[in-house]
Amino acid sequence: MPDSSYAAPRPSLCTEEEVILLVHAFYARVRADAQLGPVFEAHVEDWSAHLALLIDFWSAMLRGTRRFRGAPVQRHMRLDGLDEAMFARWLALFRQTTAALGNAPMQQLANEMAERVAATFLARYRDARG
Repeated sequence: MPDSSYAAPRPSLCTEEEVILLVHAFYARVRADAQLGPVFEAHVEDWSAHLALLIDFWSAMLRGTRRFRGAPVQRHMRLDGLDEAMFARWLALFRQTTAALGNAPMQQLANEMAERVAATFLARYRDARG
């Protein structure tokens, strides 16, 4: 059973540098992945801007910062051809990345948040596609 003391985002969970490392390492894996890489490369025009937005997102999710501005669900609904296997692969790569970072409390919360994000995106994507 997960340790509930790790369940809430908080600044002491991880440093901003750890968030940056998580995002950069994870998306390096995604971009190199045979299944996900082509999807991301087809839709991300400016990787620097995209990574900065994702750092803000994960900083909010893990550290409770409030600088993220965006509508990620709506943006992903515009993409064609996503399927459950892609979301599962995304989660697998995410878990590999968090496991390699060496911060167990961060890993636990990040993985929980990633699972929620993937489930929400997949459910809404399916609903939008009928």
